Amino acid sequence: MTATAEATAPLAVDAPAARAYHGIGARLRAASPTEAAAELAGLSASVRRDVLTTIQAAGMGHVGGDLSVTDLLVTALWGTLRMHPDEPDHPQRDRFVLSKGHCAAALYSTLASCGFFPRARLREFMAPLSPLNGHPARLKVPGVETNTGPLGHGFPVATGIALGSLLRGESWRTVVVLGDGEMQEGSNWEAAMTAAHYGLANLTAVVDRNRLQQGARTEDTSSLEPLGRKWASFGWEVRVIDGHDHRAIKEAYAPSTAGRPVAVIAQTVKGKGVSFMEDRVEWHHKVPTDEQVRLGLAELGR
Repeated sequence: MTATAEATAPLAVDAPAARAYHGIGARLRAASPTEAAAELAGLSASVRRDVLTTIQAAGMGHVGGDLSVTDLLVTALWGTLRMHPDEPDHPQRDRFVLSKGHCAAALYSTLASCGFFPRARLREFMAPLSPLNGHPARLKVPGVETNTGPLGHGFPVATGIALGSLLRGESWRTVVVLGDGEMQEGSNWEAAMTAAHYGLANLTAVVDRNRLQQGARTEDTSSLEPLGRKWASFGWEVRVIDGHDHRAIKEAYAPSTAGRPVAVIAQTVKGKGVSFMEDRVEWHHKVPTDEQVRLGLAELGR
Protein backbone atom coordinates (compact mmCIF):
# COMPACT_ATOMS: atom_id res chain seq x y z
CA MET A 1 0.00 0.00 0.00
CA THR A 2 1.35 3.44 -0.89
CA ALA A 3 1.78 6.12 1.76
CA THR A 4 -1.08 8.12 0.22
CA ALA A 5 -3.40 5.10 0.14
CA GLU A 6 -2.54 4.27 3.74
CA ALA A 7 -3.25 7.82 4.89
CA THR A 8 -6.62 7.92 3.14
CA ALA A 9 -7.79 4.46 4.27
CA PRO A 10 -10.87 4.53 6.51
CA LEU A 11 -10.22 4.30 10.22
CA ALA A 12 -11.26 1.00 11.77
CA VAL A 13 -11.41 -0.31 15.32
CA ASP A 14 -8.27 -1.56 17.05
CA ALA A 15 -9.93 -4.70 18.38
CA PRO A 16 -7.40 -5.65 21.11
CA ALA A 17 -7.30 -2.06 22.43
CA ALA A 18 -11.11 -1.88 22.37
CA ARG A 19 -11.39 -5.11 24.36
CA ALA A 20 -8.95 -3.74 26.92
CA TYR A 21 -10.92 -0.49 27.07
CA HIS A 22 -14.16 -2.27 27.90
CA GLY A 23 -12.61 -3.95 30.91
CA ILE A 24 -10.54 -1.05 32.19
CA GLY A 25 -13.20 1.56 31.42
CA ALA A 26 -15.93 -0.35 33.25
CA ARG A 27 -13.68 -0.70 36.28
CA LEU A 28 -12.73 2.99 36.28
CA ARG A 29 -16.34 4.12 35.90
CA ALA A 30 -17.35 2.00 38.86
CA ALA A 31 -14.36 2.97 41.00
CA SER A 32 -14.36 5.82 43.47
CA PRO A 33 -12.65 9.01 42.31
CA THR A 34 -9.73 8.30 44.64
CA GLU A 35 -9.30 4.73 43.37
CA ALA A 36 -9.46 5.80 39.74
CA ALA A 37 -7.26 8.89 39.95
CA ALA A 38 -3.83 7.27 39.71
CA GLU A 39 -4.75 5.12 36.73
CA LEU A 40 -6.38 8.03 34.93
CA ALA A 41 -3.22 10.10 35.53
CA GLY A 42 -1.14 7.38 33.89
CA LEU A 43 -3.46 7.26 30.89
CA SER A 44 -3.27 11.05 30.59
CA ALA A 45 0.54 10.98 30.58
CA SER A 46 0.46 8.44 27.75
CA VAL A 47 -1.98 10.58 25.75
CA ARG A 48 0.20 13.66 26.29
CA ARG A 49 3.21 11.78 24.91
CA ASP A 50 1.17 10.85 21.84
CA VAL A 51 0.12 14.48 21.42
CA LEU A 52 3.76 15.61 21.31
CA THR A 53 4.86 13.01 18.78
CA THR A 54 1.71 13.45 16.68
CA ILE A 55 2.22 17.20 16.33
CA GLN A 56 5.94 16.74 15.75
CA ALA A 57 5.23 14.35 12.84
CA ALA A 58 2.59 16.64 11.34
CA GLY A 59 4.61 19.83 11.72
CA MET A 60 1.49 21.66 12.86
CA GLY A 61 -1.12 21.61 15.60
CA HIS A 62 -2.25 23.30 18.80
CA VAL A 63 -0.04 21.67 21.39
CA GLY A 64 -0.68 24.08 24.29
CA GLY A 65 -4.43 23.60 24.30
CA ASP A 66 -4.07 19.88 23.60
CA LEU A 67 -2.03 19.46 26.77
CA SER A 68 -4.34 21.60 28.89
CA VAL A 69 -7.42 19.62 27.92
CA THR A 70 -5.98 16.09 28.08
CA ASP A 71 -6.98 15.26 31.67
CA LEU A 72 -10.55 16.36 30.94
CA LEU A 73 -10.79 14.16 27.83
CA VAL A 74 -9.21 11.09 29.42
CA THR A 75 -11.41 11.26 32.51
CA ALA A 76 -14.53 11.66 30.37
CA LEU A 77 -13.83 8.86 27.88
CA TRP A 78 -12.12 6.38 30.22
CA GLY A 79 -13.56 7.11 33.62
CA THR A 80 -17.07 8.50 33.12
CA LEU A 81 -18.91 7.89 29.85
CA ARG A 82 -20.18 4.64 28.37
CA MET A 83 -18.35 4.43 25.06
CA HIS A 84 -18.20 1.60 22.51
CA PRO A 85 -14.99 1.78 20.41
CA ASP A 86 -15.93 -1.43 18.59
CA GLU A 87 -19.42 -0.07 17.85
CA PRO A 88 -19.06 3.74 17.64
CA ASP A 89 -22.72 4.26 16.71
CA HIS A 90 -24.11 2.13 19.53
CA PRO A 91 -27.55 3.64 20.23
CA GLN A 92 -27.08 3.68 24.01
CA ARG A 93 -23.61 5.24 23.99
CA ASP A 94 -22.98 8.41 25.90
CA ARG A 95 -22.07 11.34 23.68
CA PHE A 96 -18.88 13.40 23.85
CA VAL A 97 -18.30 16.62 21.88
CA LEU A 98 -15.04 18.56 21.71
CA SER A 99 -16.29 22.04 20.91
CA LYS A 100 -12.74 23.45 20.87
CA GLY A 101 -12.09 21.37 17.76
CA HIS A 102 -8.67 22.87 17.04
CA CYS A 103 -7.39 20.60 19.83
CA ALA A 104 -8.03 17.58 17.63
CA ALA A 105 -4.65 15.99 18.38
CA ALA A 106 -5.68 15.48 22.03
CA LEU A 107 -9.04 14.06 21.00
CA TYR A 108 -7.52 11.70 18.41
CA SER A 109 -4.86 10.53 20.85
CA THR A 110 -7.53 9.81 23.48
CA LEU A 111 -9.80 8.02 21.00
CA ALA A 112 -6.87 5.90 19.82
CA SER A 113 -6.01 5.01 23.42
CA CYS A 114 -9.57 3.67 23.76
CA GLY A 115 -9.27 1.57 20.59
CA PHE A 116 -11.51 3.54 18.24
CA PHE A 117 -8.64 3.20 15.73
CA PRO A 118 -4.99 2.08 15.91
CA ARG A 119 -2.52 4.44 17.58
CA ALA A 120 -0.20 3.97 14.59
CA ARG A 121 -2.64 6.01 12.49
CA LEU A 122 -1.83 9.11 14.59
CA ARG A 123 1.26 9.60 12.43
CA GLU A 124 -1.14 10.56 9.61
CA PHE A 125 -2.47 13.59 11.51
CA MET A 126 -3.06 16.43 9.05
CA ALA A 127 -1.41 14.54 6.18
CA PRO A 128 -2.93 15.23 2.73
CA LEU A 129 -6.35 13.57 2.46
CA SER A 130 -5.99 11.98 5.91
CA PRO A 131 -9.22 11.35 7.84
CA LEU A 132 -7.41 12.84 10.85
CA ASN A 133 -8.01 16.43 9.87
CA GLY A 134 -6.86 19.41 11.88
CA HIS A 135 -10.48 19.65 13.02
CA PRO A 136 -12.58 16.56 13.88
CA ALA A 137 -14.95 15.28 11.18
CA ARG A 138 -17.87 13.04 12.14
CA LEU A 139 -17.95 11.03 8.92
CA LYS A 140 -14.20 10.37 8.97
CA VAL A 141 -13.28 9.58 12.58
CA PRO A 142 -15.16 7.02 14.72
CA GLY A 143 -16.03 8.47 18.10
CA VAL A 144 -16.53 12.01 16.76
CA GLU A 145 -20.17 13.02 17.24
CA THR A 146 -20.14 16.24 15.21
CA ASN A 147 -17.75 18.34 13.14
CA THR A 148 -16.14 21.07 15.22
CA GLY A 149 -13.57 23.76 14.66
CA PRO A 150 -15.39 27.06 14.20
CA LEU A 151 -15.72 28.16 17.81
CA GLY A 152 -19.19 28.40 19.28
CA HIS A 153 -20.64 25.54 17.21
CA GLY A 154 -20.00 22.39 19.24
CA PHE A 155 -21.83 23.44 22.39
CA PRO A 156 -25.11 24.29 20.61
CA VAL A 157 -24.97 20.92 18.82
CA ALA A 158 -24.30 19.15 22.12
CA THR A 159 -27.32 20.93 23.60
CA GLY A 160 -29.43 19.58 20.75
CA ILE A 161 -28.05 16.08 21.31
CA ALA A 162 -28.95 16.24 25.00
CA LEU A 163 -32.43 17.53 24.15
CA GLY A 164 -32.85 14.63 21.73
CA SER A 165 -32.09 12.18 24.51
CA LEU A 166 -34.70 13.83 26.74
CA LEU A 167 -37.36 13.80 24.01
CA ARG A 168 -36.71 10.12 23.28
CA GLY A 169 -36.79 9.16 26.94
CA GLU A 170 -33.25 7.79 26.70
CA SER A 171 -30.72 7.61 29.51
CA TRP A 172 -27.48 8.50 27.72
CA ARG A 173 -25.53 11.57 28.77
CA THR A 174 -23.75 14.29 26.80
CA VAL A 175 -20.48 15.93 27.81
CA VAL A 176 -19.08 18.87 25.83
CA VAL A 177 -15.68 20.51 26.36
CA LEU A 178 -15.22 24.17 25.41
CA GLY A 179 -12.28 26.52 25.38
CA ASP A 180 -12.46 29.55 27.64
CA GLY A 181 -11.71 31.95 24.76
CA GLU A 182 -14.58 30.22 22.99
CA MET A 183 -16.93 31.54 25.66
CA GLN A 184 -16.66 34.94 23.97
CA GLU A 185 -18.93 33.56 21.21
CA GLY A 186 -22.56 34.56 21.72
CA SER A 187 -23.93 31.28 20.35
CA ASN A 188 -22.65 29.53 23.47
CA TRP A 189 -24.77 31.69 25.74
CA GLU A 190 -27.83 31.02 23.60
CA ALA A 191 -27.12 27.30 24.06
CA ALA A 192 -26.67 27.78 27.81
CA MET A 193 -30.02 29.55 28.04
CA THR A 194 -31.74 26.83 25.98
CA ALA A 195 -30.27 23.98 28.03
CA ALA A 196 -31.46 25.54 31.28
CA HIS A 197 -34.91 26.22 29.82
CA TYR A 198 -35.36 22.53 29.01
CA GLY A 199 -33.80 21.35 32.26
CA LEU A 200 -31.15 19.26 30.51
CA ALA A 201 -29.73 17.55 33.59
CA ASN A 202 -28.17 15.01 31.19
CA LEU A 203 -25.81 17.69 29.81
CA THR A 204 -22.42 18.63 31.25
CA ALA A 205 -20.46 21.54 29.76
CA VAL A 206 -16.78 21.74 30.71
CA VAL A 207 -14.78 24.94 30.23
CA ASP A 208 -11.04 24.40 29.75
CA ARG A 209 -10.13 27.52 31.73
CA ASN A 210 -6.44 27.91 30.87
CA ARG A 211 -6.83 31.72 30.57
CA LEU A 212 -4.95 31.94 27.27
CA GLN A 213 -6.31 32.16 23.75
CA GLN A 214 -4.68 32.51 20.37
CA GLY A 215 -2.58 35.61 20.99
CA ALA A 216 -3.20 36.85 24.52
CA ARG A 217 -4.83 36.21 27.87
CA THR A 218 -8.59 35.90 27.79
CA GLU A 219 -9.02 38.71 30.30
CA ASP A 220 -7.01 41.06 28.09
CA THR A 221 -9.06 40.12 25.03
CA SER A 222 -12.60 40.14 26.41
CA SER A 223 -13.03 39.54 30.12
CA LEU A 224 -14.99 36.43 31.11
CA GLU A 225 -15.13 36.87 34.86
CA PRO A 226 -17.10 36.28 36.98
CA LEU A 227 -17.49 33.18 34.82
CA GLY A 228 -19.07 30.92 37.43
CA ARG A 229 -21.68 33.49 38.37
CA LYS A 230 -22.54 33.98 34.71
CA TRP A 231 -23.24 30.26 34.25
CA ALA A 232 -25.26 30.22 37.47
CA SER A 233 -27.31 33.20 36.31
CA PHE A 234 -28.29 31.17 33.24
CA GLY A 235 -29.68 28.46 35.50
CA TRP A 236 -26.79 25.99 35.57
CA GLU A 237 -25.35 24.00 38.45
CA VAL A 238 -21.74 25.21 38.62
CA ARG A 239 -18.70 23.24 39.79
CA VAL A 240 -15.26 24.88 39.88
CA ILE A 241 -12.34 22.44 40.00
CA ASP A 242 -8.64 21.91 39.40
CA GLY A 243 -8.72 20.65 35.82
CA HIS A 244 -5.64 18.49 36.32
CA ASP A 245 -6.85 16.71 39.47
CA HIS A 246 -8.34 13.45 38.20
CA ARG A 247 -10.22 12.84 41.40
CA ALA A 248 -11.83 16.30 41.22
CA ILE A 249 -12.62 15.88 37.53
CA LYS A 250 -14.29 12.51 38.03
CA GLU A 251 -16.36 13.90 40.90
CA ALA A 252 -17.37 16.92 38.82
CA TYR A 253 -18.54 14.66 35.99
CA ALA A 254 -21.14 13.09 38.30
CA PRO A 255 -24.73 13.73 37.17
CA SER A 256 -26.61 16.79 38.35
CA THR A 257 -27.91 16.78 41.90
CA ALA A 258 -30.39 19.57 41.20
CA GLY A 259 -32.12 18.54 37.98
CA ARG A 260 -30.20 21.18 36.01
CA PRO A 261 -27.43 21.13 33.40
CA VAL A 262 -23.96 21.13 34.96
CA ALA A 263 -21.19 23.61 34.10
CA VAL A 264 -17.70 22.53 35.15
CA ILE A 265 -15.13 25.32 35.16
CA ALA A 266 -11.85 23.45 35.03
CA GLN A 267 -8.90 25.60 36.06
CA THR A 268 -6.10 24.35 33.79
CA VAL A 269 -2.64 25.28 32.57
CA LYS A 270 -1.94 25.64 28.88
CA GLY A 271 0.90 23.29 27.92
CA LYS A 272 0.40 21.23 31.10
CA GLY A 273 3.07 18.62 31.73
CA VAL A 274 5.88 20.21 29.71
CA SER A 275 7.53 22.89 31.81
CA PHE A 276 8.74 25.18 29.04
CA MET A 277 5.28 25.20 27.42
CA GLU A 278 3.22 25.82 30.54
CA ASP A 279 1.23 29.08 30.61
CA ARG A 280 3.04 30.40 27.52
CA VAL A 281 0.80 31.96 24.89
CA GLU A 282 3.23 31.23 22.03
CA TRP A 283 2.54 27.50 22.40
CA HIS A 284 -1.03 27.97 21.20
CA HIS A 285 0.06 27.12 17.67
CA LYS A 286 3.80 26.42 17.84
CA VAL A 287 5.47 23.17 16.80
CA PRO A 288 8.18 21.76 19.08
CA THR A 289 11.59 20.93 17.67
CA ASP A 290 12.99 17.41 17.89
CA GLU A 291 15.01 18.41 20.95
CA GLN A 292 11.99 19.99 22.61
CA VAL A 293 9.98 16.83 21.97
CA ARG A 294 12.78 14.79 23.55
CA LEU A 295 12.76 17.03 26.62
CA GLY A 296 8.98 16.99 26.80
CA LEU A 297 8.76 13.22 26.58
CA ALA A 298 11.33 12.94 29.35
CA GLU A 299 9.22 15.18 31.59
CA LEU A 300 6.16 13.11 30.77
CA GLY A 301 7.85 9.90 31.84
CA ARG A 302 9.51 8.51 28.76
